[in-house]
Amino acid sequence: TNSWNKSVDCCSWDGVACDSVNGNVIGLDLTCNWLHGTLQSNSSLLLLRHLRSLNLSGNNFVGSRISPNLSVFATLTHLNLSNSYFSGIVPHKISHLSKLVSLDLSHYILDTHSSIPLRLENLVFTLLVQNLTVLRKLVLHKADMSAVSPKSFVNLSSSLTYLSVESCSLRGIFPVAVFRLPCLTTLNIGSNYDLSGILPKFNWTSPLESLSIPDTKFSGEISNSIGNMKNLIDLDLSNCKFTGHIPSSMGNLNQLQVLQIYGNSFSGVFPYFLNSLKRLTYLDLSYNRISASDNGFSGEIPSSFCQCSSLQYLHLSNSNFSGNMPSCFGNITNLKTLDLSNNKLQGPLPRSLVKCVNLSTLYLDHNKFNDIFPHWLEASQLYALDLRSNKFYGPIPLPSPITSYYSLASNKITKKIPSLICNATELEIIDFSNNGLTGSLPCGLMTLDLSRNRFEGTLARSLVECRNLEVLDLSHNQIKDTFPRWLGTLPELKILILRSNNMKGLLEIPRGAHLFLKLHILDLSNNNFSGPLPINLIMNLEDMMNGENVQDTSLYMTRSSSSRTYENSVAVMMKGLEVELVRILTFLTVIDLSCNSFLGNIPEVIGHLHSLIGLNLSHNHITDSIPLTLGNLTNLEWLDLSSNKLSGVIPRKLGDLTFLGYLNLSKNQLTGRIPQDKQLSTFSSDSFSGNSGLCGSPLRKACPDDAQSPPPSSSSTFNHKGHESWFKQKIVWIGYASGIEGPNGSQEV
Repeated sequence: TNSWNKSVDCCSWDGVACDSVNGNVIGLDLTCNWLHGTLQSNSSLLLLRHLRSLNLSGNNFVGSRISPNLSVFATLTHLNLSNSYFSGIVPHKISHLSKLVSLDLSHYILDTHSSIPLRLENLVFTLLVQNLTVLRKLVLHKADMSAVSPKSFVNLSSSLTYLSVESCSLRGIFPVAVFRLPCLTTLNIGSNYDLSGILPKFNWTSPLESLSIPDTKFSGEISNSIGNMKNLIDLDLSNCKFTGHIPSSMGNLNQLQVLQIYGNSFSGVFPYFLNSLKRLTYLDLSYNRISASDNGFSGEIPSSFCQCSSLQYLHLSNSNFSGNMPSCFGNITNLKTLDLSNNKLQGPLPRSLVKCVNLSTLYLDHNKFNDIFPHWLEASQLYALDLRSNKFYGPIPLPSPITSYYSLASNKITKKIPSLICNATELEIIDFSNNGLTGSLPCGLMTLDLSRNRFEGTLARSLVECRNLEVLDLSHNQIKDTFPRWLGTLPELKILILRSNNMKGLLEIPRGAHLFLKLHILDLSNNNFSGPLPINLIMNLEDMMNGENVQDTSLYMTRSSSSRTYENSVAVMMKGLEVELVRILTFLTVIDLSCNSFLGNIPEVIGHLHSLIGLNLSHNHITDSIPLTLGNLTNLEWLDLSSNKLSGVIPRKLGDLTFLGYLNLSKNQLTGRIPQDKQLSTFSSDSFSGNSGLCGSPLRKACPDDAQSPPPSSSSTFNHKGHESWFKQKIVWIGYASGIEGPNGSQEV
């Protein structure tokens, strides 16, 4: 629209098409014009009564409803409002556009600021499919169709060629008849987690080229009639509930390029017919129960894979394969990604893999490979290499110059890290944890995990050059140093874990030094730090002071390549247990200073860390009373102040912490009645034991004034079950997640 000039005929404007006979505007394409604002129901757009095509996709009309007045476009054949942040209920008058050939109301953009998603009521969708009798393309991705009965789909136009209702919250049984629509070439009903159904069993003929139903409850066996789908190019049946054998008739799908059937319960003989699919480029059979023979036991990976010469992506993880890796894999020279993780493979890696010159991602983690590290991989062009949890030994091979992700964790490395690894300038994530490494640390990494090794001496100052570093985990080593406050100059550092080393001294940071501003997890536990708790350090933790919307946050620290997300994982003491957190939420905020020799009081400023979820100051020499400001930490889920020398009464304000599921105040010198207000009434005696001056429930020791004390107020509201917290809901030990983005508008409508 920047090129629009009122002094020239509008028919010459970009995105405007006119009828050559009478000059009426018949087409308007404003795709990705950065338009933003609210599209009013009386917009001048509605004056273009002769429109046949209207495309407003890729803009930002956040908060705008789809105007029912669009029904005035009686001749409209193409309507595209996708990815423009329209919200609310789709008006039933859209069904009056009876000449529509293509309708796209989808929303593919992940964002944090869009309003209520588009919603289709059952009546509206029923009218749509009944009235739009010439419709060929219908795209409703991410529209809310939870109120729509899948039965309505049987009335879809017989002219339909393209149907996508992915991630629409559909539920119920999807009608088999849709799979038989005579013109349908693309069908995508995936990620409707409560949608069930079966595939046609007999005489299934269809022009389908792409069939995608992943992440649904489709079940049953796949019949041999699927072999009649001679036009199929892309077939995705992943993460469903299919059982039985993979039908051999699939060998007739000569056009097939993508086959994804992972995450089902297929069993029986390995599908040897795959070598007849000469165009197959992507194959994922992971997470099934397929065996190499018909004896019910899994065996070696069949060498027939090597005949699939067009394969570029091969995923066979979690398939119970054993034995050696076939050397003929080197013949699949087009291979870009090979994932054999979580099997029982052993022996050496076949050197023939060097012939796979296009190989960029290699996942062999969680197997039983037992050989010297394959140094010939140094000549590869691998972007990601994951060999963790095997039995490799010997010197560490250098990554290729373009490697970004490099994991050798949990092997048998006992040598030093080669200094030349610093020449791998593309490295972002490196994980050598749980080995027997010795020596000093070498040094744009974003994640450095060298935990559970035998590093000693002082921290290498060269780490300060890693300006992109976000995660640094050096826990469980033998590092002897003072607190490395110079790490606070790293502008992106979010997670610092130095637990279980031999570090000592004061945590001194100059006032106004502006260090550690983005830190979310700080774990200095099990060291020999001493002196007062670090007030200036706490005052620098700016990101921890922002507690807004912490329970609605779903941002994860991950890196992606091809089909795998690289997970940052750290272990933290959570509610008294050491738990490994995978795909760390960037807004998970934890401070653990336990098992040191800190003394003095708990600084009141700690109550300003509003996003704090976990705080552990146990096993120190902290004195004085528990500050009232701890009651301001409304997102706190666990608090451990045990084994100190705290005195005074327990602040009633701790009862306001409604998310608090773990509390340990034991082994202190606290006195008085234990408050029974709100959340404090949910904890057992273990939380308060070892304080001789405490009395009242839940302890057996009665208070002197028990006879006069009133019972706890029945109107107090608290969580009786330790709350189904945000943390419990969104951080499963092995978490799931995704990144979030959103567009920026720059031009008014």
